[in-house]
Amino acid sequence: MSLLSAILPSPAADAAHDAAHETAARFQQGAYSVPCPQCHVPAGVLCLARRSMHAARRALYRRNPKPTGLVPLLVGRTR
Repeated sequence: MSLLSAILPSPAADAAHDAAHETAARFQQGAYSVPCPQCHVPAGVLCLARRSMHAARRALYRRNPKPTGLVPLLVGRTR
């Protein structure tokens, strides 16, 4: 049964994957902090490819990474 679950992803895993990408895009984390040179979407917007990011966007980010810090929703108040 575990082999079958590795081949066929569950709806919960799909939802978690989509939520992780949408959160990274919303807060311009990682490669979402640069515009996509392939589909020409601005920074902070999901690529037009469904459920993936273009390799050109990842390569552009790796050439000049921008430190972004933590996602604001995950950071507690320190005052």
